[in-house]
Amino acid sequence: MKRFISADIEGCAGLAIPAEAHKQEAVYKAFAQEMTREVLAVCEAARETGATEIVVKDGHGDASNIDPLQMPDYVRLIRGKSGHPYNMMWGLDESFDGVLYVGYHAPAGNPEFSISHTSTGNSLYIRLNGEYMSEFMLNTYTAASLGVPVLFLSGDEAICKLAEGQVPGIETVVTKRGTGGATICEPRGAVLERIGAGVKNALGREFAACRVKLPEQFSYEVTFKDWKKAYQMSFYPGMEKVDTFTNRLVTGRWMDVVTAHCFVVY
Repeated sequence: MKRFISADIEGCAGLAIPAEAHKQEAVYKAFAQEMTREVLAVCEAARETGATEIVVKDGHGDASNIDPLQMPDYVRLIRGKSGHPYNMMWGLDESFDGVLYVGYHAPAGNPEFSISHTSTGNSLYIRLNGEYMSEFMLNTYTAASLGVPVLFLSGDEAICKLAEGQVPGIETVVTKRGTGGATICEPRGAVLERIGAGVKNALGREFAACRVKLPEQFSYEVTFKDWKKAYQMSFYPGMEKVDTFTNRLVTGRWMDVVTAHCFVVY
């Protein structure tokens, strides 16, 4: 059984302010270590429940946050950015039996986590078919396009709720809760225990309710913070200008969406 793990940092235990996720800041190292610990907890639980192959994609920033020296011999870690539109999901293909997410967070436009965003800080929000698009939604549709079920997610309470709404059979573990600019963080030890138990629960049942059906049509709409960025990106092929800050792409192909996202948001 092959498992694919996509890991981010903002949803990991304890992290509450932007500086803690930025590599140039002194506080970053401690949270990169926490990201590594939470990934390890998922890997160990997946191994214990029968995974024969585990691939981890480091999905934060320049994708060199997880300590490769702490990864077990049975794990392959993908570091760095290939440039492929799958981005945080690069390395996933139809041969995998399930996807698990670690350290995920609320999307841009969601007020329930103080550092909510989608991929970068360039957008006020991104809407996909009228809903705020999270990195979870983006990556889950990529998994769906390959026929791979989405089984587990850990992160802030807001993204856990959104994940449960999109994938009814998913197992989630809440690491923190946001209120305004504050974050109520769950104890790190308890988070690690819950992640291990949650992964075992997720992998110990049928996956039918964890399969997502792709919509037939996609309306991908980005509202930028900077009108100059919006103007520039309105020239992306197929993108139409909606207003001074907003552009829209309408397509029936998922690959068009992920490709546009990689070009216009970064």
